[in-house]
Amino acid sequence: MSTSPSAPGAVPPPGCPAHTGSGGGRSTDGGRTAEPLHGPEFAADPAATYARLRAYGSVAPVELAPGVHASLVTGYETALEVLRSPERFAKDPRRWRALADGTVPADSPVVPMMMYRPNALWTDGDEHARLRGAISDSLSRVDPNALRGYVEQSADTLIDTFGPRGRADLLGEYGAILPLLVFNQLFGCPPDLGEKLVEGMSGIFDANADSEKANALLAETLGHLVALKRARPGADVTTWLMEHPARLTDEEMIHQLVVLMGGGTEPQQNLICNGLRLLLSDDRFAGDLAGGSMLVEDALDDVLWKDPPLANYAIHYPIRDTHLGGARLREGEPILVSLAAANTDPALASERRGGNRAHLAWSAGPHTCPAKDPARLIAAVAVEKLLDRLPDVELAVGVEQLEWRQGPFHRALAALPVKFPPVALPAAPDETPGASGWNTSPAPSSSIPQATTSTAREPVSENRGPSRWWSSLARWWRGQ
Repeated sequence: MSTSPSAPGAVPPPGCPAHTGSGGGRSTDGGRTAEPLHGPEFAADPAATYARLRAYGSVAPVELAPGVHASLVTGYETALEVLRSPERFAKDPRRWRALADGTVPADSPVVPMMMYRPNALWTDGDEHARLRGAISDSLSRVDPNALRGYVEQSADTLIDTFGPRGRADLLGEYGAILPLLVFNQLFGCPPDLGEKLVEGMSGIFDANADSEKANALLAETLGHLVALKRARPGADVTTWLMEHPARLTDEEMIHQLVVLMGGGTEPQQNLICNGLRLLLSDDRFAGDLAGGSMLVEDALDDVLWKDPPLANYAIHYPIRDTHLGGARLREGEPILVSLAAANTDPALASERRGGNRAHLAWSAGPHTCPAKDPARLIAAVAVEKLLDRLPDVELAVGVEQLEWRQGPFHRALAALPVKFPPVALPAAPDETPGASGWNTSPAPSSSIPQATTSTAREPVSENRGPSRWWSSLARWWRGQ
């Protein structure tokens, strides 16, 4: 693919919001520079940024990091146009001209979240279908009832660690750890590797000076996991991916796990914690936290519409120079879909959001999230269990005092401090999370060898006592 600059187009008429320049140049509109999606101002109030961007139309110039420019889609219908038009907008980041020609340096903090990897997220056409098929078939073998049971056990164990204190940081001590425990179980990942994976994944989502180091840690640790499962297969998603007829190489295995880890930990913790924040602060739910699963489902729908955990992503590249939403876009210029801004597009009738799930939090089109059902199940069970165990929980600070992590891609709290009447520890359970295998009773895809369904699951606690690794993990998350 050529990386030579496209021929300049016609100058937009006065007042036109179309921006000029390639993905690495300063984008302007009548002398206005691109809106930054980084820094404390954007993190504190992204809605204000989206409101300013709408003055450009449904596509606007943004800066993802110093010197890294892109177009952001803020309109719902325009977002669907991008997401559902693979013949016009490709996913492969090797088309990113500003990175290929050095305008954007390889060590830019956003590159680990935007770089090419041979996985289902960053491929198109037949290759995408092959890789996505392996992921979808493997995930389909996880029994939702077994998943629910494991999430409940994990939630109970975490609540037991802070329940007697009467206070907790629900992000660091609950929302961030629970998805890691589920990932470890689903993918047959030992806890020591899981800790490193979350450290690496959180680092690249934050898109800061440590992102390159975090990306290296992520790749190295996933390499160890793949080697471990090659040597010791089990009844887990990693093994099922390996044994899928798609015949994934070790490199492909690592990069499918990157996208699955990326979707299953950081956004998952944000969905859990953003849902809890809403339930504990919004007057619509006040005094009714024991309202049951319907209340939780309503809160999650509200978060997915208005505060999705992955706010700006779904990166595409025009296959050729084109116009979109009133803006001129050049081949190879990155386009991000603001899932948050599109969902809150003023052009959408307000009643359209209530009671439906037509939001774009899971994306849309051929690259829609393949794990949205288990992701929603994990979040719902995590929130339900916490409210059931701690019915009188409340925020320890005013909602306006909560701080948000900086970064262009996610909508992530820095902490979620709460207080509640201390609860006594229940009797010790007979089992600990990870001590039993997944129920693989659902029939696997016809394309998957039947033999793997009977593979014995090795207990996570085989080499480490349950209390030892649970307490070690909790201390690690608290920075002790």
